[in-house]
Amino acid sequence: MEKIVLIGAGSQNFGLGIISDIFKSGILDGCEIFLHDIDKTTLANTKIIANDYKEKLGVNVDIKASISRKEALKGATFCIISIEVGKRFDLWDQDWKIPLQYGIRQVYGENGGPGGLFHSLRQIPPILDICEDINAICPDAFVFNFSNPMQRICHAVTTKFPDLKFIGMCHEIASMERQLPDLMETDLSNIEFRAAGLNHFSILLEAKYKNTGKDGYPIIKQNFSTYFSDLINKHDAKPSKPGAERGVFRELFRIYGYLPITTDSHLGEYIQWAYSVADHDAILDFYDNYKAKCLAFYDDKSSYDHFFDPKNIGTHERVIPIIEGILGDSGYEEAAVNIPNRGYIACLPRDIVVEVPGKVNKSGVQGVSFENYPSAFGSLLSLQSGVIQMTTDAVLNCSKHSAYLALLADPVVNDSTQAARLLNNMLETQSRFLGYLK
Repeated sequence: MEKIVLIGAGSQNFGLGIISDIFKSGILDGCEIFLHDIDKTTLANTKIIANDYKEKLGVNVDIKASISRKEALKGATFCIISIEVGKRFDLWDQDWKIPLQYGIRQVYGENGGPGGLFHSLRQIPPILDICEDINAICPDAFVFNFSNPMQRICHAVTTKFPDLKFIGMCHEIASMERQLPDLMETDLSNIEFRAAGLNHFSILLEAKYKNTGKDGYPIIKQNFSTYFSDLINKHDAKPSKPGAERGVFRELFRIYGYLPITTDSHLGEYIQWAYSVADHDAILDFYDNYKAKCLAFYDDKSSYDHFFDPKNIGTHERVIPIIEGILGDSGYEEAAVNIPNRGYIACLPRDIVVEVPGKVNKSGVQGVSFENYPSAFGSLLSLQSGVIQMTTDAVLNCSKHSAYLALLADPVVNDSTQAARLLNNMLETQSRFLGYLK
């Protein structure tokens, strides 16, 4: 019997979304779902709701829960992590807005830039603690991470625990499934595509028609301007509704000729010139709506009801199909996984965790290599390598100086004095979480 442990099971969307995917899986019939969270209230809510839908749907699974991580991990075959340290949005506001006061023009502040650093410095230590327990209690388990900042978390974990079966997962690739049928004027079932890069900083490399084998990029380029203008306008006359956030997106496509797989709020975090072209109104509007939705998640049953709707046959996240692929030794190709670079993108160091397609079998996930990765876009990715490596060094060695070096390596930081002042401010403001840096 498979035992799937959800670590951070009380998180909005994550816990119930994954549970609903397990409920739909015939391969996982009879499995044990073990819920773990340090928040007793949200853990209890998740268990009650999950059991309620289990009874309604007549699903054959066993659902358990505990605030004890060691108890949860005993006998685990699959572990799925999605945690957030502290009060997420209060800290996010600090990550985003305080650097702006020091003249550092960063976008969004979640995964890249100075905000991404401080987020990482909070998130990585507890995730390393989780992985240390996994390594001791259930070392053969496959471990999937959904927590951000994905690039830096995955690098730190795979550096400290190189033998752990650790895979980062992100749903951004689903944007291609939504957009390509319209751009290429055909059904998704007739499209083969591959994207690669770093998490939240990836581009569509290949798009082909299955029935003819023809390259889809010519028609993507032909339809690009009209499609994305319509995508923005059809949501609302106000350009800051979902579907906007296309300033950096459009500029990257214009300059580099490849379609990004995400929008400005993420793309803009990694590029030094992004602030000048980003759709800031759209980003702020998205953030405000996302924050309100997350904070009210358990207040409105409709927030999670759709996860368990029998008519909703798709999966909420891609991790359950991967688990099914491992158990069935299927050999299928998953569109995007985050794993250490083993020559998959030659311009990046081997220790950097890249986002590439992966072949799934009983051994886990093996990446797909791109021998001719575009060197121009690769040069942007390369700028992140030092930032990621110095962030890991800061955490593993509890080093304030390495955190400072991570700031200086970041392309959006252009003033060493202001960076030092910013770091001191953040270490004081977030001392509860960052006090380990000396």
